[in-house]
Amino acid sequence: MSDKKKKKLTPVQQEYQAFASQREPKRPVLANSIRAFIAGGIICTIGQFFQWIFMTFFDFTDVSAGNPTVAVMIILAVILTGLGVYDHIAQWGGGGSIVPVTGFANTLASAAIEHRSEGYVLGVGGNMFKIAGPVITFGVFAAFLIGTIAVILKALGGM
Repeated sequence: MSDKKKKKLTPVQQEYQAFASQREPKRPVLANSIRAFIAGGIICTIGQFFQWIFMTFFDFTDVSAGNPTVAVMIILAVILTGLGVYDHIAQWGGGGSIVPVTGFANTLASAAIEHRSEGYVLGVGGNMFKIAGPVITFGVFAAFLIGTIAVILKALGGM
């Protein structure tokens, strides 16, 4: 709690805050970090395996193998979310399961599954894009901003 908020607390509230903080269980930060590293590493290794398959058996280059690899990882994450497996992976691996592509696919699929009783348009579509909208908007804005900066630097002869 911030110091400004502590100053506004009554003595009884301050005493309770001290009492609660003493009894709050300590988080196993090192163990959580190791599990996140392992979970994220396994997800990335699976993605690398699919990229290798596309490059070896389908004659893709490293660059062109990226798109089908991402598509396969999204499909796998959505299927695992639908089956309830991804929740167990996330529970064990914590932040490691939020590897961008699979974590985003899991988030969208979870929102769709959770709100399916409200209908396909307002339930599934509406709630799924409540989550995706800000991410997509930020991505487009960031790409526009970086592109504008690159064009200005190129025009100035900096690149």
